[in-house]
Amino acid sequence: MPIATPKQYAAMLDAAQQGDYAYPAVNITSITTINAALKAFADAKSDGIVQMSTGGGQFASGLSHNDAVLGCIVLAEAAHRLAERYDILIGLHTDHCQPEKAAGFLKPLIEATAKRRANGQGNLFQSHMLDASILPLEENMAISKEYLELCAANEIILEVEAGVVGGEEDGSAGTEDMPAEKLYTTPEDMLTVYESLNGIGRYMFAATFGNVHGAYKPGAVKLRPDILKQGQDAVTGKHGEAAKFDLVFHGGSGSEKHQIKETLEYGVIKMNIDTDTQYAFTRPIADHMMANYEGVLKIDGEVERTITLSFEDLNENHCGREDVGICRCSAPIENQPVHFPKIVLRVIRVTMGIHLDIPRMDGLLLGRCSVGVTVIGLGMIALF
Repeated sequence: MPIATPKQYAAMLDAAQQGDYAYPAVNITSITTINAALKAFADAKSDGIVQMSTGGGQFASGLSHNDAVLGCIVLAEAAHRLAERYDILIGLHTDHCQPEKAAGFLKPLIEATAKRRANGQGNLFQSHMLDASILPLEENMAISKEYLELCAANEIILEVEAGVVGGEEDGSAGTEDMPAEKLYTTPEDMLTVYESLNGIGRYMFAATFGNVHGAYKPGAVKLRPDILKQGQDAVTGKHGEAAKFDLVFHGGSGSEKHQIKETLEYGVIKMNIDTDTQYAFTRPIADHMMANYEGVLKIDGEVERTITLSFEDLNENHCGREDVGICRCSAPIENQPVHFPKIVLRVIRVTMGIHLDIPRMDGLLLGRCSVGVTVIGLGMIALF
């Protein structure tokens, strides 16, 4: 069925709150990962949330462009088309957006929804996240109010954050120098959030309780779900049961089942999953490459082979694109024969190759590879 309407999305969240369950919010970066998420939800006969980050949007736009807005619009439009084939409801969401990126990322996406609505179409996205947790709480709430008003005018739900989720996402929010208390949202903070935003529009709240981005060994992360209960009790005790927050659990990958279940009792209705799905995506690929080395990485039985490359634009020592980080050429190559020696899995470099950055699923740099041939499609890849 089509992507959820604003009313359907609100009903999804209400049902989760009333039923003490949460929707997985799966980060995607491509058609492949959209299809994987949709199939997983459909196989489980569950509605769900598909979301994308600024880094994922940059990746989807093409690494020569790094246009997060374009990439997210392309992914959202693809999800709208693909979701029609499934008998489930899906909400589309954008993940962490820091305040310095908001004007160039969130506003254009909200405007994209406004244009669709003016043309009689449904919302492009059902919710967005503004993560202004790096700011003092008063400043955080000021900018959150501004964007909540923009979202409310278009029936979009805004997700906000107070406190800092540990770990790292999209190259930000490192916590090495962060005071420990910032990893736990206080009851006073939660009261401030409610009293600042109540009445403007619907929002979700990512309160922090020791949760971190990434996957860690059991016991390495000190989750305190009771923090959520203390905050909910403070707000509902002062403002009544209607004030109960729709909470979001960030850094859900690798969490213990009993801790996840406890957060549901305290109002968590959305749990973000990214690292676990990255592993689920990449490990089978790595396993296939290792198990089928003879078929996918060897070159003609390890016999030296000569291939002629023709790159009209790459006749200098480098192609001048280092500022973009897309390619660098190790030597002039113009109709020159290139000799590829025996290739093993961890070859460090191909002498006359082009070096390409390998993005992680969320758009961050995973590593670098040497590609012998890309133009004529006879390339070799070696990670290093």
